[in-house]
Amino acid sequence: MTISGIMTTTIQTIRDDFSFLEEWEDRYRYVIELGEALPPFPDEQRSPANKVPGCVSQVWLTTARGAGADPVITFTGDSDAHIVRGLVAIMLALFSGRTASEIQKTDAEATLKELGLDEHLSPQRANGLRSMVKRIKRDAEAALKQTA
Repeated sequence: MTISGIMTTTIQTIRDDFSFLEEWEDRYRYVIELGEALPPFPDEQRSPANKVPGCVSQVWLTTARGAGADPVITFTGDSDAHIVRGLVAIMLALFSGRTASEIQKTDAEATLKELGLDEHLSPQRANGLRSMVKRIKRDAEAALKQTA
């Protein structure tokens, strides 16, 4: 779900929905639906600077920092692959709209394990997700250093 180009699905909603879906085929379909619900990603943002290295599929991520010593950071993202676009949506639900210090403390691996994604993703997709998380955490760290 989106409002004014911002994703509104929360990580808790995703956790709850996953708990109701017993079959992995249904969970994969749900992940794809999450990706389809992402707001449109502007073509001009599909630049090398926004591309996440280490992903087999193409993944783009933008970062908008709020003001203050511990700014709220908003991420937008997209991918050219359906499942990966859904994984981008999960990462945005987990990290976007949080303060830089909250992002630094968030354990993405634990969330992926809780959802069961850690054992149901190909090694390439898992590496791509790790690359996305590294980029998000690096951007949060940079935001904290800029305000220090």
